[in-house]
Amino acid sequence: MAEVQRQVLPIPDQRHVGLTTYVSTDPDTSYAPIAPVRPPTGAPNVLVILLDDVGFGASSAFGGPCETPTADRLAGGGLRYSRFHTTALCSPTRAALLSGRNHHAVGMGAITEMATSAPGYNSLRPNTCAPMPEMLRLNGYSTAQFGKCHEVPVFESSPVGPFDHWPNPGGGFEYFYGFIGGENNQWYPALYEQTTPVEPWGTPEEGYHLMDDLADKAIGWIRQQKSMAPDKPFFAYVAPGATHAPHHVPQEWIEKYRGRFDHGWDAVRDETFARQKELGVIPADADLTDRPEEIPAWEDTDPALRPVLARQMEVYAAFLSYADHHVGRVIDAIAELGILEDTLVYYIIGDNGASGEGTLNGTTNEIMVSEAPDLATPQWLVERVDDLGTPRAYNHYAVGWAHAMDTPYQWTKQVASHFGGTRNGTIVHWPSGIDASGEVRDQFHHVVDVAPTILDAAGLPFPTAVNGVAQEPFHGVSMTYSFDEAAAADRHTTQYFEMMCNRGIYHQGWTAVTKHAIPWEFSGRSEDIEADVWELYDTNTDWTQAHDLAEQMPDKLAQLQRLFLIEATKYNVLPLEPRFAERFNPELAGRPNPVPGNSQLLFGGMHRLQENVVINTKNKSHSVTAELAVPEDGAGGVIIAQGGSTGGWALYAHQGKLRYGYNSTGARTYYVGSDAPLPAGKHQVRMEFAYDGDGIGRGGDVTLYIDGDQVGQGRVDRTHWGIFSMDETTEVGSDAGSPVVDEYGPSGNHFTGSVTWVQIDIGDASTDEDHLINPRERLRIAMTKQ
Repeated sequence: MAEVQRQVLPIPDQRHVGLTTYVSTDPDTSYAPIAPVRPPTGAPNVLVILLDDVGFGASSAFGGPCETPTADRLAGGGLRYSRFHTTALCSPTRAALLSGRNHHAVGMGAITEMATSAPGYNSLRPNTCAPMPEMLRLNGYSTAQFGKCHEVPVFESSPVGPFDHWPNPGGGFEYFYGFIGGENNQWYPALYEQTTPVEPWGTPEEGYHLMDDLADKAIGWIRQQKSMAPDKPFFAYVAPGATHAPHHVPQEWIEKYRGRFDHGWDAVRDETFARQKELGVIPADADLTDRPEEIPAWEDTDPALRPVLARQMEVYAAFLSYADHHVGRVIDAIAELGILEDTLVYYIIGDNGASGEGTLNGTTNEIMVSEAPDLATPQWLVERVDDLGTPRAYNHYAVGWAHAMDTPYQWTKQVASHFGGTRNGTIVHWPSGIDASGEVRDQFHHVVDVAPTILDAAGLPFPTAVNGVAQEPFHGVSMTYSFDEAAAADRHTTQYFEMMCNRGIYHQGWTAVTKHAIPWEFSGRSEDIEADVWELYDTNTDWTQAHDLAEQMPDKLAQLQRLFLIEATKYNVLPLEPRFAERFNPELAGRPNPVPGNSQLLFGGMHRLQENVVINTKNKSHSVTAELAVPEDGAGGVIIAQGGSTGGWALYAHQGKLRYGYNSTGARTYYVGSDAPLPAGKHQVRMEFAYDGDGIGRGGDVTLYIDGDQVGQGRVDRTHWGIFSMDETTEVGSDAGSPVVDEYGPSGNHFTGSVTWVQIDIGDASTDEDHLINPRERLRIAMTKQ
């Protein structure tokens, strides 16, 4: 049998060459049997597990205080990689992992919500960089993704796509079950199966949690795949979103950690550092880096707040242990099928360092950090300590804990210049392919090395063309050389790092780095990159970047700074992008606005519309008009809702009357209602919001109308200026996810009649003299919008 040529994908079909007989009964009729595409003999199943926002010093597998027995077990039968690196932020790490190319080269210089029009930051993976799952699929692998996908451009995240950058079909995954975006409510997630929104099977009260659900789906898919195509290997990518905020976890798991962090983050850091030396994941002569002066010592924190701070860490530790437990269920299911020995497992414990985005005190609602920091007072936190981890909170821990979880390194997530932002413990387990077990590997590696390793392990060549497009080579190297050679020389010797102008270069053990911004400062960031101070470290002798040599060795620093610029130019890092808040605005950032113009028309039944694909009503006057059919027994439920418990607004009927509710960061809720009930029949209802102006996040006056007649008036004192939620959505005729306001709650929120259409208009609503919309004019405007 001729060898299959795999350099061009899809593998070209072979036309039959030979005698063609007149009828199939002719004894000279001969055709080779149909041979389905399969990878080379011995290609392993592949399971890649990617946790979220877990620092190097969190997991017990790398000396941390959070118990991760699954990681410990895999490390015992596999290899710990102690110098494995990510990009310092989630979207970029995931894009680099799945493509095998540096994150700027695939347009993912930051998270998708901050995309600009520059090639390195536009969030659009070029077709010259086909994803590794697509290469595997076209070589005969079954492919599936479960959990977080934060690589879909925000302007392509609507129900009508395009889907070129979704896991299915554009990402090479035959099956996808998970969420699109940076984070998700673990109790009330916004989920997709393929490209269709689906709802969770139950509520928190019924025992639902996203981590459990994702594990169930992964196990079910793997079992089915091996049942239906046992000769076909699989590639399963499990990226649960744990332990990104919100830190949600069942109470019984939290209780396991009660009291274990009362001694504070400085002591926890010291304890972790000692265990890391015992495990051998850092050298015995490594130094513990100093705590940055921007982070308070535990002894300097408010004693009244310390029980809250300790509880934050108990919740986080429980969340990591809970995630590891469900990863263990997936591992056990593979073992029960008798195929764990032949499965290459990558357990990457974090897509960046631990997150310092929870501010110095932590928060009960992550959205408050940017939208209402003045409300998140110590007293507020003390009064709500029991909400942490529950559906009543959207919590994040204090920066001090993030720093401790990045032990022994400096800084946290976002800070790509230092290992605290980029070094993540990684475990590789493949008994039939690796003789060594229970050992540590200290070769320098980066997330771009995963894709080349998988192709190498599967015996697959890198394709020169995929789907008719010539391919840019992988930027990483295969790690297989190190599997059974602990002392093998490094093959990944140069790597640039850049995230939000925090930047650095690694070359043959030396690092030149500069921190530009502090992760928990969301406003007032400097745009003066020339003022950034560079540091120099020789990690051949200074493992943790503890001793800055910049003043002693200026020539070496200059050499590495020049190398950074060379690499930055090569991989689309330039121009550097120091803007922060402005990049969340599509007009300022230069990316497409999925809702052009000043009006958007929605229809009844539309649901799970992400915030980026619904017209932005923040910081401006606007109106919401809807056509309803009210039943004889009265109206009830949601007409339209945007957001959830973290913030948002809803127009709805309660006890037969029209209502408007505005939830400001879960801390303030404003209600405006009508006195008269909504009569039965077809009606047009309207809410007009007259914004106060003169700044962002201001209040406004609300007026309600039924069929053009004013029926209610009230006041909203403060509003969101930037975002309601990273995961909650907009629905017409219902409210999926967590409820925007408590008045209608999680049950009974479907409108009892029907909602025909809803139109949202930007502008001064007082110019509409009759407070009505002509349906034909409404359609004309909608269809001719530019």
